[in-house]
Amino acid sequence: MIVYRITLAAYADGLFASGNPARWNSKDIKVIYTAGSRALACLENVVHRSSRGLQGNFRTLLIEIPDHLKITVIDRKALPLHWYNFASMPYTQNLGDEWVKDGTSAILQVPSVIIPEEQNYILNPAHKDFSKIKYLGNEPFEFDSRIKEK
Repeated sequence: MIVYRITLAAYADGLFASGNPARWNSKDIKVIYTAGSRALACLENVVHRSSRGLQGNFRTLLIEIPDHLKITVIDRKALPLHWYNFASMPYTQNLGDEWVKDGTSAILQVPSVIIPEEQNYILNPAHKDFSKIKYLGNEPFEFDSRIKEK
């Protein structure tokens, strides 16, 4: 399976985890967020950046997850009502933090908040199987001017 990550060109030479808190991890829990499609990776950037933040030089990272690697799945139907609200972030962060600490797998499949029927894939660079995940390279990405103007 190929997953995608759109990032600034300065960070496109490999797979790096910042440790910044997000939907599925707390501060200093280092994970890498990826999306199941280029379109979803684009949308994830659009909702997390201002229109000014979309003006930079971006690249799409292509990442291969071998089919035989275990993927831990968080099914949205098993999540509480309104799991996607900002107020529920401590809950979702705890789920992701526990997944990292337990070392269950190198990949966590989670529903996208933007399109819950679509999937994001969180990578754990500290997991022993992470070395089997391949960074295939990157390609130029430019946000459509109509998106940048919003």
